[in-house]
Amino acid sequence: MASARRPPPAYTAPPDSGVHAISEVYRSISATATDPSQRILESSFTIRPCSGQAWVVPAGHICRLTTPKGPQVGDLNIWNANNPRERLWAARTRQIHASHVSVGDRLWSNLPYLRPLVSITGDSLAGGQLHEILDADGSKKEGKGFGTTQFGGRVHDLLGTRCDPYVNLVMGGESFDFHCHSNLTRAVVPYGLNELDVHDVLNVFQVTGLDEEGKYFMETSPAKAGEYFEFFAEVDVLCALSACPGGK
Repeated sequence: MASARRPPPAYTAPPDSGVHAISEVYRSISATATDPSQRILESSFTIRPCSGQAWVVPAGHICRLTTPKGPQVGDLNIWNANNPRERLWAARTRQIHASHVSVGDRLWSNLPYLRPLVSITGDSLAGGQLHEILDADGSKKEGKGFGTTQFGGRVHDLLGTRCDPYVNLVMGGESFDFHCHSNLTRAVVPYGLNELDVHDVLNVFQVTGLDEEGKYFMETSPAKAGEYFEFFAEVDVLCALSACPGGK
């Protein structure tokens, strides 16, 4: 008896569709990821543990997130800086690309906009540069970078969302106001946004998966000092990142 065929992905775009950021432009950007002399640093800052910060990345600029002291998880939100109603749509990005994203993938915005806000151009945990983790036809190579854990965990996930004080109390925890939801809320207030604008995140440097019962699990971050995850801004974007209190 023939074995059952695995169902194909629900969303599959042709190689020349532009869904993936694999053109020569992105390859040239990615090629400079490991060579600081090819970049001009305009600004940098460090986010303290259990806190958050927001900042604007102009269109055409590269933003790099790093782990300067080793394992850490960052919960990332992204908006169109000129129209915060347009923001990262984690669910659709997950469907277009995968539950865990890396170089060549793009982070898409919500309806009715549906366009890439940023394109991922560098990821040290996945091999670093675009030409290192993609085949000539743009498909991803197997066995490069961090890969998959024995439990099926992968890095940089769109599966889960930010930790928050509300679910913490529902689950029987104590009151604590430095969850990622709270940190992100405080970070965006100076930009005229509030708690209602905080949305589902990309968990950068976090290893997660679904167990045999379909339940979400987290594993220890594999990030060592100096790991990076970077993206190219397709439009002016407002970013906010929380240094997760539980993300190590």
